[in-house]
Amino acid sequence: MERKIDLTVGGYIFHNSKLLLIHHQKLNLWLPVGGHIDANETPDNALRREIKEEVNLDIEIIGKSSVPLGGNAKENCALPFHTNLHSVGDHDHYGLFYLCTAKNPEILQMNKEVKNFRWFSADDVTQNDIPEDVRQIALEAFRLYKQQKG
Repeated sequence: MERKIDLTVGGYIFHNSKLLLIHHQKLNLWLPVGGHIDANETPDNALRREIKEEVNLDIEIIGKSSVPLGGNAKENCALPFHTNLHSVGDHDHYGLFYLCTAKNPEILQMNKEVKNFRWFSADDVTQNDIPEDVRQIALEAFRLYKQQKG
């Protein structure tokens, strides 16, 4: 039997050159903020919704396409900097991961899905309590964030 695959988004959110990770209540892991893409929802809108629901932040998604709108195109969606298929126990998630900046970090507030949150430096994400896949994606996010800042 094939495993079920859900489509998900995750935001690697930066503020003052630090990265926000949340300690997920149910999974008991440090993860980027994110969640499932609902029916009739673009990944961009899912990302904005999940981040607003979980930590009350508004974000700027980095990585828009430079292709001009035309023809039947209604909107250019953000380009994920990384995608993967990962196990969440009894099923898998196809995750689209985006580079983001927090527009209003001063109003960060956790919902019930979040046990804790922390702004991590690049050195901090190498700690043992960060899952290996999250650590590797975070290190790439730091590299790309520094690169785009110039």
